[in-house]
Amino acid sequence: MTNLFIRDVNHHWRVSYRQNGYPHVQQGWVLPPEQKEAFDPFILMAEDWFKRGTFSDHPHRGFQTITYVIDGRLEHIDNHGGHSILDAGDVQYMNAGWAARHAEEAVDDDLIHTLQLWLNLPKSLKTTTTSYQNVYVEDAPVVPFDGGQLRVYSGEIAGVKGPMDSLVPITMTEITLKEDSEYEHILPANHNSFLYVLAGSIEVGSSKIPLSKTDVATLTFDETSETMSALRLKGTTRTRVLVYSGKPIREEYIAHGPFVMNTEEEIRQAFRDYHSGVFGPPAVK
Repeated sequence: MTNLFIRDVNHHWRVSYRQNGYPHVQQGWVLPPEQKEAFDPFILMAEDWFKRGTFSDHPHRGFQTITYVIDGRLEHIDNHGGHSILDAGDVQYMNAGWAARHAEEAVDDDLIHTLQLWLNLPKSLKTTTTSYQNVYVEDAPVVPFDGGQLRVYSGEIAGVKGPMDSLVPITMTEITLKEDSEYEHILPANHNSFLYVLAGSIEVGSSKIPLSKTDVATLTFDETSETMSALRLKGTTRTRVLVYSGKPIREEYIAHGPFVMNTEEEIRQAFRDYHSGVFGPPAVK
């Protein structure tokens, strides 16, 4: 493929964690919310270890979530009658849209370990119908290559299309590399992108920046381009890494509590609607 934009690491850091005690045992910010302007269209990503009772019934409006289960069993309950259990490697996509009310709980006495990404919606889509989609690990297509494989959850990557049906254009790929193996990951050049190292150690980008478990990197991109880009990866040990990308929305917005809207008044209205019952009954089994 010719005329590829060659990506490099823009910034990188290691996630730090705080111990919260029971039931929200531990939490770290993979994408810190105070830097949300740099991550557009992404808002934040949280890594959580929690027991049952941490994320019981609660509302959302104006954005989407992508929840990846690292370990344990995650029980989803929503107030439209939805109920499901996700295992390691499964992903749930939620379009909160106008009025989501749900619970995300550990099953029984599990200690659940998750990554939850908040993905913004443009103003024109903030009042869309709430929806949920489970993407089970066995339904995400796998593409082998010499020295590893990739699993595509969202977007068109390596000749396959992931099953996630996001309202805005994004990609989500899990890449596994053997020690000393290399891979060139092809992404739209105009997508803002980041990666998170789940296991092992890796060299990333044209500068071969070394990263290891719990490291995060944002990547260079060309927002004006309509071509593709290449991200060079080399596993220095056995490595597993998640790569996300999305086209920036470039709208001013406010994230406050469980709501993401474009103005302060819209945030206040969301709280009024929740307390007046617009979001419907609690999400309980």
